Amino acid sequence: MQSAIAYLPYLQFRKALNLSLIHLSYFFSSLFKINWYFGRPYFLTLEPTTACNLRCPQCPSGLRSFSRPTGNLKHELLHKILHDGRNFLMHIQFYFQGEPFIHPDLPDFIKIVHQKKIYTSVSTNAHFLSPEKAEQIVRSGLDELIISLDGMSQETYEHYRRGGSFEEVIQGIRNLVECRKSLNSKKPFIVIQFLVFRHNEHEIKAFEDFAKTSGADAYRLKGPQVYDLHDADTWVPTIEKYARYKKVNGQWKIKNKFENKCKRMWMGCVVTWDGKVVPCCFDKDARYVMGEIGQLSLSEIILSRPYREFRSRLLKQRKDIDICKNCTEGTEGVY
Repeated sequence: MQSAIAYLPYLQFRKALNLSLIHLSYFFSSLFKINWYFGRPYFLTLEPTTACNLRCPQCPSGLRSFSRPTGNLKHELLHKILHDGRNFLMHIQFYFQGEPFIHPDLPDFIKIVHQKKIYTSVSTNAHFLSPEKAEQIVRSGLDELIISLDGMSQETYEHYRRGGSFEEVIQGIRNLVECRKSLNSKKPFIVIQFLVFRHNEHEIKAFEDFAKTSGADAYRLKGPQVYDLHDADTWVPTIEKYARYKKVNGQWKIKNKFENKCKRMWMGCVVTWDGKVVPCCFDKDARYVMGEIGQLSLSEIILSRPYREFRSRLLKQRKDIDICKNCTEGTEGVY
């Protein structure tokens, strides 16, 4: 997210109080290794769809390798979430797996959430940012849009973003910037993101030069996640600051001390397109389902026995939880 200051227009007394309670809960839980949870999550990742137009080789959606059902978010589920979270949700990110703008109703979803005084963000591969879609996005009130651009030529770009078009992404950025200007809007805040792989690290300077003149508000260089460490030599960059992993005795390992704490477990959660609540974005196959919205409310799920037991387990032995083993939470210096 661009800055905590961006939350200010959406801040209300009850939400500010909840935010304080959550941070205090996390502080004392981390300190005493006891699961204390007062308040509710202020951040929610909500999945619009599992469908994707690309076939990225380190992504379950791109590989079409899900074991869970695929589908699209329904209006009814969104309204249930908003009704329950009206006094504590401050930020909804419309992204988990899949390409969000494949969902035809996403601009409507964003507008509904925006009208509820909740900050909204989306991460996209930018292949659907036509002039018409760009106008819908700007008019929706979207606060922040992250655009992935992982190469500065078609050859380099499609090495990872397989099936993608470098020129379509560039044109999508132009469409959005031009539409925002023509509508005299400061939103969405546009971030162009570059995943630094071994095959594209030589283009960092070209990316930075483009981003600075593109009309976007910010750019970001980010180390990629590798799901199969047997392929790490192919993907992990040689520039150490962007590598999430390091070689130890000839084997790749994540740079993580695995402290028994995780801020994500207190600050937010993930809801799949069909209403399953999972702990975080590293549970891509929804293996740790804490409850389902429709059967229980979001508040009930957050305080449920499965969630309490999961947080308690994390505070004692985080490194033994499989979805934590490839997570950079708490890893110093790696975004």
